[in-house]
Amino acid sequence: MRLSRLLAVASACLVALVPTAAHAADPVDYVALGDSFTAGPLIPGQTWDVPGCLRSDRNYPSLLARETGARLTDVSCSGATTHGFWSPQSTFWGTNAPQLDAIGPGTDLVTIGISGNDVGFMDVLLTCLSKGLVDPWGDPCRRHYVKDGKDELRTRIGDVAEDVAAALDAVHERAPGARVLLVGYPALLPASGGCWWRATLGKGDVPYLDGVNRALNDMLGRVAGEHGAEFVDVWERGHDICAPGAERWVEAVIPTRPAAPVHPNASGMAAVAERIAEAL
Repeated sequence: MRLSRLLAVASACLVALVPTAAHAADPVDYVALGDSFTAGPLIPGQTWDVPGCLRSDRNYPSLLARETGARLTDVSCSGATTHGFWSPQSTFWGTNAPQLDAIGPGTDLVTIGISGNDVGFMDVLLTCLSKGLVDPWGDPCRRHYVKDGKDELRTRIGDVAEDVAAALDAVHERAPGARVLLVGYPALLPASGGCWWRATLGKGDVPYLDGVNRALNDMLGRVAGEHGAEFVDVWERGHDICAPGAERWVEAVIPTRPAAPVHPNASGMAAVAERIAEAL
């Protein structure tokens, strides 16, 4: 089913599906929380309420709201961690208020995309790219993070589960009638092989990092189920940084379409909006 049709169905059904909407004619009060995979850094056009958040008016919250008629409050911000849900987030240009401040008793629908920065996504990426630059056939990144049988990245994922759970509980407390959707992360890499010319990862590190990507989504799905939220799975093979341009949802280290490196492009945002429409 095409995105336009899905969004039309979502628009027709959203008020009935969201429990706190009192009248069919009332717009759904929709709040989007999250990090850069929600905000859409460098996807045209960028909004100017907090310029340093690099928030696009073509990110998935905007696409969903535009087509369904929901009243959107988008407080997602590039670089956000779960800490930014409770505390202000300073950016290079402006300060994003605590994201949970946007949630209230009248909120009908909440989408949340968070945890990648809590795990240290950008630091891990830079570490693995630099190590793969000098060892393109090996697995230097895996050897850096896995020692004596203990995987540091999977430990971080386990640790951040408590923070994600606390965020979901806080949303429910502030908006007890809201429908809450926790959005996962797209596939960043193929299952094996990779594309060294687009991202200088060691060949042996590609399956390792792909496994970390999936482990992060597994954690989000489990926490959503345990804390009264719905998990929206956007992970799908064939749309990672190594995919052909027309099929790519996530740009490589040097983007070929307007988007931040190793972040969703406009096609990726449209795909996430479609998955949320399916969930609704």
